[in-house]
Amino acid sequence: MIDHPPPLPPLIGEAPAFRDMLAEVSRVAPLARPVLVVGERGTGKELVASRLAYLSPRWDKPFIKLNCAALAESLLDSELFGHEAGAFTGAVRRRAGRFEIADGGTLFLDEIANASATVQEKLLRVIEYGSFERVGGGESVEVDVRVIAATNADLPERARAGAFRPDLLDRLAFDVITIPPLRQRREDIPLLADHFARGIARELGRASFPGFTKRAIAALAAYSWPGNVRELRNAVERSVCRIEAAERPVDEIVLDPFASPFRPGAAAPPTPEAIPASVAEAGSFSLRIRRYEARLIEEALVACRYNQRRTAQHLGLSYDQLRHYLKKHGIAVSPPRA
Repeated sequence: MIDHPPPLPPLIGEAPAFRDMLAEVSRVAPLARPVLVVGERGTGKELVASRLAYLSPRWDKPFIKLNCAALAESLLDSELFGHEAGAFTGAVRRRAGRFEIADGGTLFLDEIANASATVQEKLLRVIEYGSFERVGGGESVEVDVRVIAATNADLPERARAGAFRPDLLDRLAFDVITIPPLRQRREDIPLLADHFARGIARELGRASFPGFTKRAIAALAAYSWPGNVRELRNAVERSVCRIEAAERPVDEIVLDPFASPFRPGAAAPPTPEAIPASVAEAGSFSLRIRRYEARLIEEALVACRYNQRRTAQHLGLSYDQLRHYLKKHGIAVSPPRA
């Protein structure tokens, strides 16, 4: 079945790093050149690929997707380039591959780092010359396909190690879109959480979503989100589903669905003596989060000799984000006088 891009895929965010990424997508989308989308798991690489296809002159042509990690080498070869009748056991008739189906449109190859050396060689040829041969065939097939590839791997490092073809990387990386992880756009967390919560509330047939408490927002802001937007969506939807009184704001964020005293192999709960002093100190949860933020920033300032740009880089923040936290916590931006 041929997919067409949905009406402008919903990429939500206002953080400067995220807006810069969207601007880069809009700039490169009209060009009939390969694009490599790079990002950690759960950052929305497929949504970015869909947006690239939608904003291109090929928006009304086929948009075909294939996950290169989901198939063995022989199957991936056949899925991409098709096969002739009798090419292998069970191939009773000619079958068109994804490149033929995508002719005139866009082909999205997710997890491109998992493609074998043989498939990489054939990909290089079809991207370079616009032609290929089906598995078991000798006839050259001509196609006009724009390739968008995605990965969460360090492809330049893999190319240096001999695990990925450098010439294919050169062709794929005409331009590279790097998606910032959620921890680098924390100001977008409440916006995304509200969007996902309202969506699941509608799915559950609820008249409205009453929002999050301050405690819940603090928990969302304090978590590191290694699974990025996908993990945030799961946690928010899970938390909304589990709330008993639908008319009340969500107060508890269920980050770990496996958390249970009956989980096989679960460690015994800590005794009061084992609770760290930083957790046991007086004050509300949100207050302790604010103290922790301030302490991190103050320590980083000292380590970077109060150079704010180096401090921001040390903390993995933008300069504007650091300035926001300095103002929020009233932290001095110069060393104290002797």
